[in-house]
Amino acid sequence: MSLRGTTSQTIGPYLRIGLEWMQIEDIAPKGVPGERVSIRGRVSDADGKPVNDAAVEIWQANGHGRYAHPEDKQDKPLEPNFRGYGRSLTDDNGAFRFNTIKPGRVPGPAGRLQAPHLSVTIFMRGLLKQLQTRIYFPDDPANAEDPVLLLVPAERRSTLIARRNGDILEWNAVLQGKNETVFFDF
Repeated sequence: MSLRGTTSQTIGPYLRIGLEWMQIEDIAPKGVPGERVSIRGRVSDADGKPVNDAAVEIWQANGHGRYAHPEDKQDKPLEPNFRGYGRSLTDDNGAFRFNTIKPGRVPGPAGRLQAPHLSVTIFMRGLLKQLQTRIYFPDDPANAEDPVLLLVPAERRSTLIARRNGDILEWNAVLQGKNETVFFDF
């Protein structure tokens, strides 16, 4: 196998080779309090074909609504074993997975509370700048007042809200075309 870059690709596609040892799909180990959730999804291109070499990363608050980050100075409990961060590499079918807990609400713009959500970053071949988006939880009443979700046109909000499929939450990232996921500029 050759690891030399080719002129047809701007980046990679070596995410799996370079990051596999850094994959973290279990974000909240046993003993971390909170509502357990399993998230499964797929990254696909505009033609519905799987993207088999993407890295999907999430960053989230703990069940109390506090991030595991030194800049979060909220007077809320920290969970010593809670990572708050995970990375899943897509497989040949574009699938990724995370096991975590539902985060608590965190302050947003102007101090307004945001609905529970996961911040998502997607890295993949051909991207010079990663994609930023969010996953919201289905049927959460706080979605109706989330200051960020309310900025998204109503007909596109469903691309940010996971769907319940038995005990699993399903959320798919569509990179372009019909049903394209909402991505945020930064």
